[in-house]
Amino acid sequence: MRNILDISPNHSKKIRPKKQIKFVIIHYTGMQSEIESIRRLKDLKSKVSCHYLINRRGVITNMVNDKHIAWHAGKSKWKSFSNLNNFSIGIELVNKGHRFGYQNFPNPQIKSLIKLCLNVKRKYKIKKDNFLGHSDIAPLRKIDPGEKFPWEKLSKHKLGAWYKLSSRNFNKRKSKKNLKYFFRDLYKIGYRYFKIKKRVKKDQLVVKAFQQRYLPKKATGKIDKKTQEIANLLAKNK
Repeated sequence: MRNILDISPNHSKKIRPKKQIKFVIIHYTGMQSEIESIRRLKDLKSKVSCHYLINRRGVITNMVNDKHIAWHAGKSKWKSFSNLNNFSIGIELVNKGHRFGYQNFPNPQIKSLIKLCLNVKRKYKIKKDNFLGHSDIAPLRKIDPGEKFPWEKLSKHKLGAWYKLSSRNFNKRKSKKNLKYFFRDLYKIGYRYFKIKKRVKKDQLVVKAFQQRYLPKKATGKIDKKTQEIANLLAKNK
């Protein structure tokens, strides 16, 4: 795991206390090249940055010191937290993203990510469930790191929540009430940007964000039984 220092000016000048860092947010760059990504993350006009960027060879570029707030999350919510820039470490993975040809995340990149996340977890005492994707905290406008990101692999290192299904996991409820219970489960897990008792079209984006992480081969935004089972199981573990 090789590290490079290439500081971005796009961050707060104020130093935040160590105890304020409670989350790690994982992104993809969504640009056509690594050079283009770094250029944008350093451009004052872009007003975006991250603490760390990991290229496809696994080389880590440190762009903002952890003690400063990097501008990576934007408008965001998770549980009782909003504006997660203030409370998180932002990690960008070089990947063209859905716009330019979404790629698998290569092993060297994920290996470096896991090592970095474990170091950050130890340093700031970050809880296992507080390793999140950009789409988790901003599901109405973001889809990264996307359905190809290996959340299950990270969970084996206690970096992010995961589940284990069995035939006894799902508490069978009357079909009319299933949707209400499902959104209650999502809320308990930490997802926001929806109302528990009222359904609107944009709710599909929240469901799709959940599925991209936990049911990536069926990330349609439609609520099926397996999606409900997984949400129910994860909520019970909170």
